[in-house]
Amino acid sequence: MPLLEVKDLKVRVEEREILHGLTLTVNEGEVHAIMGPNGSGKSTLSHVIAGKPGYEVTDGQILFKGEDLLEMAPEERAAKGVFLAFQYPVEIPGVATMNFLRTALNAQRKARGESEYSTPDFLKKVREVSKSLNIPQDMLKRGVNVGFSGGEKKRNEVLQMALFEPSLCILDEMDSGLDIDALRIAADGVNALRSPKRSMVVITHYQRLLNYIVPDVVHVMSRGKVVKTGNKELALELEASGYAQFEDAA
Repeated sequence: MPLLEVKDLKVRVEEREILHGLTLTVNEGEVHAIMGPNGSGKSTLSHVIAGKPGYEVTDGQILFKGEDLLEMAPEERAAKGVFLAFQYPVEIPGVATMNFLRTALNAQRKARGESEYSTPDFLKKVREVSKSLNIPQDMLKRGVNVGFSGGEKKRNEVLQMALFEPSLCILDEMDSGLDIDALRIAADGVNALRSPKRSMVVITHYQRLLNYIVPDVVHVMSRGKVVKTGNKELALELEASGYAQFEDAA
């Protein structure tokens, strides 16, 4: 059953068209990898799905569980189950990670008509989840991403995913700036969250991430379109031959 349907999507930033009629379908429980060179529109797609301002959709549609995602504000999309893990998570000095997580989680629950977590219940839940992901408790007491290493920032994003329990996780180049050990730890956290009801879209330049998060489907983007779709072997082919062959196709 389709969870996310992107149909003939065209997107402009200022006067420049970035996506030129992109089409993509992600079914429930699937992990899709989107690969492509710089400037192909990968991050633009993730930002438009999440509702980041500054992008003008000129044509096409995005359906999420059959509903028109483009009609929803970013916070509505989050409450419906869309989560974007940023390439470069921002630092928020003066806001403790624990307070940030509780506020965000309760805002989502309230939007869905669910009861908010009391402080004791939230503390119990966050301790259980962080323990299952091997995330140290002292990380939760620090300011959001303040002084965090690249690996700690990505683990914090994985913790948010585990707490918010989204239906669709979009991972925008989560391997950026990570060494092999940090990448393995972050990927293990992502793999722990794979589920028949949760889909993931993994955006990356490099095949190495897909050694750890093995996709069901691989898409190649070039010049604002998906130009080829295949299985995980397609990622290995790209590693060997590069993206030049797809520039002409685009």
